[in-house]
Amino acid sequence: MTVELAVRFPVDDIALSALHARAFGGGDPAPADADPWATRLRNHALTWIGAFDGGALVGFVQVAWDGGAHAFILDTMVDPSAQGRGIGSALVAAATAEARNAGCDWLHVDFEDHLTDFYLDRNGFRPTRAGLIDLT
Repeated sequence: MTVELAVRFPVDDIALSALHARAFGGGDPAPADADPWATRLRNHALTWIGAFDGGALVGFVQVAWDGGAHAFILDTMVDPSAQGRGIGSALVAAATAEARNAGCDWLHVDFEDHLTDFYLDRNGFRPTRAGLIDLT
């Protein structure tokens, strides 16, 4: 089947929470434990994009922004069963296009070391210095 990307698709909190859990190594949450993705995205995201394979959500990325020149990629995820098919890169390319079309000048992404090849080599980001405070 061909994976289709959908921009600002109607978000199912349960399906997106389950994808997040699979992509980041957790178990599927109970429906009562689903995160409020739809509300969060509607209130805070410039856009979001889903990747669907046969109607099933297999990938996701959101773009947050400051309301001006800066946009931020967050929550890039692909179901482990669908990885290695270019879905993550397609999501990042679509997110980049959406940020550009919204008039943003910069697209930022923070990532862990094991994702350096994915973001820098395959998706055109360049390294920059940044800082981080753990608020937990």
